[in-house]
Amino acid sequence: MKRELLKESGIQNIKDIAKRFQKAKIYFHQDLDGVTTAIAMKEYLAQYGIKTVDSEITQYGSKEWAISAPDTEDVMAVLVDFAHGKPMFTIHTDHHDSQAGVEAGTSKNFRSSRSNAETMSQIVSPKDLFPNEDILLISTVDSANFAPQDISTDEVINYLWKLDKDKSLQRNKMALGFVTNKLLLAFKSKPGFLEELVMTSTPSLLNILLNIKRIMVEKNYPGVEKLQKHKDIYINKMKNSPLVKVIGNVIVQYGGGDMFLPGSFDRYTPFENNPDADFFVISWDMGLVQASCNPYKKERALKGVDLGKIGDEVLLKWKTKLMEKPVSLSTLKWVSENSREFNKKSVGFTFKDFVAIYGSQFKTIDNGRELLTIIGEIMSKPYQSLSEKQRALLEKIYISAWDIIDKNSGGHKCITNISGLNYLGKNSQRPDEGDENAMYVKNVDEKATKQFTRMIQDEFVRVLQSKINEG
Repeated sequence: MKRELLKESGIQNIKDIAKRFQKAKIYFHQDLDGVTTAIAMKEYLAQYGIKTVDSEITQYGSKEWAISAPDTEDVMAVLVDFAHGKPMFTIHTDHHDSQAGVEAGTSKNFRSSRSNAETMSQIVSPKDLFPNEDILLISTVDSANFAPQDISTDEVINYLWKLDKDKSLQRNKMALGFVTNKLLLAFKSKPGFLEELVMTSTPSLLNILLNIKRIMVEKNYPGVEKLQKHKDIYINKMKNSPLVKVIGNVIVQYGGGDMFLPGSFDRYTPFENNPDADFFVISWDMGLVQASCNPYKKERALKGVDLGKIGDEVLLKWKTKLMEKPVSLSTLKWVSENSREFNKKSVGFTFKDFVAIYGSQFKTIDNGRELLTIIGEIMSKPYQSLSEKQRALLEKIYISAWDIIDKNSGGHKCITNISGLNYLGKNSQRPDEGDENAMYVKNVDEKATKQFTRMIQDEFVRVLQSKINEG
């Protein structure tokens, strides 16, 4: 390998890193951009003599604390397409507007773009990795940039593909890419599925699609015809579902409905059933409110509406009460590690993570700052293994519910999330020491959290309607 021909790229100190590590494990977000960025990173590292030996998906919420560190110290940890860093990562690349938890000394490349795969393939790498037409599709999917290209909901949510001689080569390639994305999403929760795609695929959507179809056969996954049928059933059910209502030009939905059948759920179903709507606001019982514009309408009536600013305005209504509500470090650790994927190898929610995300916002009780060293050691252990005395020490440090929601929420003009509501009301019902089911204790205040989430959603819709009327 002619390493001397490679120029310094967008990853800081990559040549020095290559002298320290010959192996890497890549962690990636579980969607098309995450998978393709991981494949591009694998190819990029190989150019410098670094072999990717393992990969693992991550996701915002409890799953990000359930990931496991590399098995040995000679394997470098690399994070792509994810906004929350951790001390263990040597390289971190992302394209979101802001990042948290990134340690000093991390070799990073943060560049706002339509997709992280675009940055990785065409900016970071000394040579293009994915073909240009693939990057266009990946970026179109990740940014939901459908309207300018006259892309319909049918094209995006379809599982079936065949060559259309009446369409251009570029249009046929995009259709193939949309099918690749749909199949990837249909099986993304299958254990090891996305990881196998990353480890076995080359930088090509066609190659990824061929690998998906190979895995479908080998693992006896449902075929495309069955997935298409499940999708059609779901769309028809949601047309008259009591979970969905349309207020003016705003679709309001409560939860995802019946998503049991493989391939049934699709985030764009509301716009398939209500193509004239301009906005979509959905609440999830786990404590999440999401709002988005209709990405298929060229002439959507935004009228100066900024969903990100509306989210900020909505939360301000409850700021005083949320500022007065403390959430302890014990609760934060418990909820953060409350995942079925969490095990003895998981990295867990540490004190460094807490400080990296929430900074100096935390407060202490009874001279808690004097205990920070001890607490840091306690936080390095899984919550399940802590004694009641150790958990009590974690109660001495807390943060307001406002700061939690503020740090976990955000967005921009056409999409925004209000998140972190799942941390509310948990202090009164922590699991008992030694309880084998500690990670899955049903909380007495879950109903209250659900009600508050619906209140946030209702207020969001009210403010959104008023902004539309002002326009």
